[in-house]
Amino acid sequence: MQTSRIEQLATYVILVLFTVIALFPLVGIALSAVAPPEDAIGGFSIPSGIHLQNFAEAWVRGNFSRYLANSLFVGLTVVAVTAVLATMAGYAFGTMRFRFATPLFYLFLLGLMVPQEAIVVPLFYDLRDLGLTDTYWALILPQIAQSLSFGTFWMRTYFRSSPRALIEAARLDGASSWTTLWRILLPMGRPALTTMVVLVFMWTWNEFFLALVMVPSNEDLRTAPLGLAFFQGQHSSDFALLAAASVIVAAPVVIAYIVLQRRFIAGMLSGAIRE
Repeated sequence: MQTSRIEQLATYVILVLFTVIALFPLVGIALSAVAPPEDAIGGFSIPSGIHLQNFAEAWVRGNFSRYLANSLFVGLTVVAVTAVLATMAGYAFGTMRFRFATPLFYLFLLGLMVPQEAIVVPLFYDLRDLGLTDTYWALILPQIAQSLSFGTFWMRTYFRSSPRALIEAARLDGASSWTTLWRILLPMGRPALTTMVVLVFMWTWNEFFLALVMVPSNEDLRTAPLGLAFFQGQHSSDFALLAAASVIVAAPVVIAYIVLQRRFIAGMLSGAIRE
């Protein structure tokens, strides 16, 4: 279907408008992060100079080396465990027929439907009774459970859209279910897997509420978003330091997206056109 010049112009105008709306606050934070303290008064303003010392000062005062390491450890652990479990669960739901497959899959979907706020209080008491609050387990286990619901749904969609003839040909050649998964289907599904990995890492990295509840007293286990919240309370009037700290916390996710953006977009598009 061909579009007229007016329609193309209107499309570009709308895209540019929404791009400006999306980038305006981000550019404002970036400019405040490099501005001299006397120039950073909040909002969007052009600094009179470049003051990179803000990042060093925020890094030291906010103890972000520790908090970023915690977030990285929790994020990588959640992503690794979720990727393995979601791939195998999605493969089973997408390619195999077994009893209670449909009810079990809907049980997985409950993890997507039940809001976190509805379960966080009983979950806290359960983990406290087990002696797991104020530990890494209190941050990792609930987020694996949450991510596994989405991961199973995502990978099931990919496996269901894989060519059946390819799976049947592999089985006729004597390939086991394990070989079919790891040697044939999974290499083909790298974009879908990468998209899931990026999304789960972003969600885990940005998780704030769960970390706030599950790590109430152990300061050494705070994640980067939680550390940023406490840093904001201590430096509420120093906008340059706050902006620099925000850039420090957001940078790993932005870098991960930039590195994996091609596979991420390919996975999103393949999921959009297959099922």
